[in-house]
Amino acid sequence: MSKPARQLRGTAARLGRLMPAQGPNSAARTPFVLLVVALLGGGLITLLVLNSALNAGSFKLSEYRRQTTELTDEQQALQRDVDDLSAPDALARRAGDLGMVPGGNPVFLGPDGTVKGVPTPAGEPSPAEAAEPSPLPAAQNQAPAPPRHRTPAARPHKPAKTSPTPGR
Repeated sequence: MSKPARQLRGTAARLGRLMPAQGPNSAARTPFVLLVVALLGGGLITLLVLNSALNAGSFKLSEYRRQTTELTDEQQALQRDVDDLSAPDALARRAGDLGMVPGGNPVFLGPDGTVKGVPTPAGEPSPAEAAEPSPLPAAQNQAPAPPRHRTPAARPHKPAKTSPTPGR
């Protein structure tokens, strides 16, 4: 009364051979498929986190560039202020405000104790300056006059004589 299992014939038999048999193979395949899906999901999540970190870094970079531009502008403005305050006319004006007076012509002492020049107290014009007329405003546009005093030239440094190294 029990009928034996029906054998497939024809097209059904050929299709049956193409389909894998149900059994232990399908159970071994399930963990592998889960592993592949987990690796792909983990890779996508890693790419998302990496992309977010790169975007945050680019925002920081643009902020740092903006700060650099602002600080460079500030530094240039401060440098202009320093240049304005260290100009000779500004220094002379501030020195006059503090009660300082021009020193006049310098006087030099020689190694033997001789005085070269005419010493005068500060604030009083030296005899050479008193004889010179004050410059006219139109003379400021002309080329500057050569200096009246010549500073001593520095002697070139001569290397010390050394004895040759034996054997060379």
